[in-house]
Amino acid sequence: QVQLVESGGGLVQAGGSLRLSCAASGRTFSHYFMAWFRQAPGKEREFVAGISSFGGTTSYADSLKGRFTISRDNAKNTVYLQMNSLKPEDTAVYYCAAGSGIWRSPNEYGYWGQGTQVTVTS
Repeated sequence: QVQLVESGGGLVQAGGSLRLSCAASGRTFSHYFMAWFRQAPGKEREFVAGISSFGGTTSYADSLKGRFTISRDNAKNTVYLQMNSLKPEDTAVYYCAAGSGIWRSPNEYGYWGQGTQVTVTS
C-alpha cells in the first residue's frame, strides 16, 4: 500500500508558475507508476501527466505539453509537477495517483491523494 499527500497548490496570477509535490509513504514507491490528474468544478477528472516507476518514460495530456513537467525522486518518495505559464483554465484540484502503468483513465489507479487546489487568476 501507499499513501499520498499533495502540497504546493495555491493562488497564482496567469503566466505564473507553481510546483506541486506528492509525498508517498511506504518503501515501495519506486514500484509504482505515478500520475497527476485534475478536476475542475462540474467537470470530470482528467489526466495531466504520468511517469514510469524509475522516471524513464513520461506522458502528458496533449493540451499541456510544453507547459507542465512531471518528475520524481525515488530517494525522497516524491513526485513533482512543475506548471509554467499558467492559465485561468488550469484552475482545478490537482491529485496525484499511483498505479501499475501510465493510464489516462482515473479508474486504473488504486491510490489517490486528497488533492491540492490550484487557482489561477486573470
